[in-house]
Amino acid sequence: MNIQTQLVKTITGFCLLFILIVINPAQAQQATWIWYPGDYEIWLANDMQNRRTERGAFFPPFWRMDSHYVLMDFHKEFNLAKAEEVELYAEGQYNVKLDSKMLPGAPTKVTIPAGKHKLNIKVHAQDKVPAIFVKGPTIVSDSTWLVTFEDKEWIDETGKVSGQSGTAWLKAGSWNFNDPKNLPSKFKLPTEPWKAAKVTRQPGSILVDFGKETFGFVKLHGLKGKGKVSLYYGESQEEALATETGETLDHLQVDRPQAVDMVLPGSRAFRYVNIQFDNSVSIGDVSMLYEYLPVADRGKFRSSDPELNKIWDVAAYTLHLNTREFFIDGIKRDRWIWSGDAYQSYLMNYYLLFDSPSVTRTLLAQRGKDPVTSHINTIMDYTFYWFLGINDYYQYTGDKSFIKQFYPRMQSLMEFALSRRNKNGMVEGLAGDWVFIDWADGLSKQGEVSFEQLLLCRSLETMALCASIAQDQEGARRYNELATKLKAKLFTTYWDQNKHALVHSRVNGQPTDNVTRYANMFAIFFDYLNAGQKQEVKQHVLLNDKVQKITTPYMRFYELEALCAMGEQNYVLKEMKDYWGGMLKLGATSFWEKYDPNEKGAEHYAMYGRPFGRSLCHAWGASPIYLLGKYYLGVKPTSPAYATYLVEPVLGGLEWMEGSVPTPKGDINIYCSQKQIKVKSGEGTGTLRFQSKSKPTSKGTRITAKGNNIFEMTIDKGKEYVVAYNAK
Repeated sequence: MNIQTQLVKTITGFCLLFILIVINPAQAQQATWIWYPGDYEIWLANDMQNRRTERGAFFPPFWRMDSHYVLMDFHKEFNLAKAEEVELYAEGQYNVKLDSKMLPGAPTKVTIPAGKHKLNIKVHAQDKVPAIFVKGPTIVSDSTWLVTFEDKEWIDETGKVSGQSGTAWLKAGSWNFNDPKNLPSKFKLPTEPWKAAKVTRQPGSILVDFGKETFGFVKLHGLKGKGKVSLYYGESQEEALATETGETLDHLQVDRPQAVDMVLPGSRAFRYVNIQFDNSVSIGDVSMLYEYLPVADRGKFRSSDPELNKIWDVAAYTLHLNTREFFIDGIKRDRWIWSGDAYQSYLMNYYLLFDSPSVTRTLLAQRGKDPVTSHINTIMDYTFYWFLGINDYYQYTGDKSFIKQFYPRMQSLMEFALSRRNKNGMVEGLAGDWVFIDWADGLSKQGEVSFEQLLLCRSLETMALCASIAQDQEGARRYNELATKLKAKLFTTYWDQNKHALVHSRVNGQPTDNVTRYANMFAIFFDYLNAGQKQEVKQHVLLNDKVQKITTPYMRFYELEALCAMGEQNYVLKEMKDYWGGMLKLGATSFWEKYDPNEKGAEHYAMYGRPFGRSLCHAWGASPIYLLGKYYLGVKPTSPAYATYLVEPVLGGLEWMEGSVPTPKGDINIYCSQKQIKVKSGEGTGTLRFQSKSKPTSKGTRITAKGNNIFEMTIDKGKEYVVAYNAK
């Protein structure tokens, strides 16, 4: 075969492939259930967050809960080469219009003639989210459909809005419900059976140990008799045995003349289950159904330090337990979508799961509907974390469509926050606001707290970015101007030259003398400080034991990030081993809401004035995933979606480490020892940066000296690079 013939066949093959993928929509498009964007997330979040109980009592959230729109109009225009029949499914009562003419009844199949046509499906549902599923050879329900809650405003395919005034249309939302029989209203997370690790029997009681913290439904096997059965759940054995003070329990009245297997209806968090039952009742065995979100690990980490490897593994398990329909705070107690907790889960997610739908589901559930009447979760700082979450989501995923779609909701939330500034242009807690910051004894929340101004400033910078993406140039100018002015005011108001730090607050127009870690450590990784100020903060705040210490993994996350950003990986490694390793030494199988090494015995379980109020499986405890991925393996995007990125491995005292960091289109794989670095990436164009005592070498690759023993080289997609160097 000559070259010309081969070339013709190759081009023909590519053309056929193009026709199959691009021209034939039946091959390229996937039908899925669609709804008004954000409504399903709100509906599902309402269902999930109202499952919480405390000692058997219903315990709902204490913030406003929105609901879905009950009447929805779905719209799509088509230009068909030939007629086709489509199948129609709906969640709710519905009618169908073809070219504005009502079809009789509620048809399950419609034939659409060749040519240009418009299909409208109107759905009403009170108890569930109005949704449709449309499936034909080329016509399918997907995110290209337009949807309105009858505010009389549409947009055509060119992006031009038409119709009467009102809230703008949106493109339909979806979440991989790709089977017409897989109804969104019937969604449940999958389960799998788990056996107990140990069962201890006594007359009238069974103590079950599942070997580690877990979540799901207890299953009683061979349940028989008539009488009372009580189940007391515990993240610790002490809690399970404390029948009067444990947080979670179930009471059953049993009347089973024949032995049956029974699955408890409510999902619970536990390691131990203490089952008490009347003498007239017998139980053959106890197991559980472990409930989980089916998302696989993509991030990996291993090193020369076995304890650090264990910390990574337990952190990953902790994040999985708290990654459910949404990113929740903890599996035992609240089981709510707290914005501050979720924000950290997003960051960990980018280095372990890279599950974007879990991020957007959670963001939409938190945001709710207009009008805005309070801060997210009623907490001022949690509103600002919501904006930070969007900023990071864009940096890691490059998803402009999400920002364009939901920019109006960002605007209305920001305008609410700005409306609550005082005469000085600062935010401070008003009636109904909760200024949280952290769980810390004696931490003042009064006046104009520097930490809150810092978060607002970053949120305004996020809004300027999102406004540009949404092509709101006036908004971008305004938000950028507000951020610039507030940033300048931050330093004229709070920076104390004598204390070498930002002070904690200003009360009645006067800065306080108190220095805390919060604003100072955020100012480092927000890059708000110059090089000299960063060194001052590191020495006089972060490494100063006289400044009040942090005891929650929540803020420990940010403290250690700031230290890593300052090149203190050796110090941080020791801190991780002391802090998270300290929990492991106490038998932790998931990481806690709070850990204080000075506490003893059952003191570790107490919080909020309750002996077992503390969560022993809290999402914010999993932060080593993020720290090890970003600051040890050293991978981070330098432009959205890893179009460009940096790999800057730092051993921090380890002999070697290896791992993978997920990106939108592939993984970045790294191995680093004291003598060799290996990098391979399936994404973008990267820069490998490292320190070496002597000149490094890499076969066929140019390495550039940047001064101070720092070297750089370019990483191209799909290639593997091996560098010989002498670690500094």
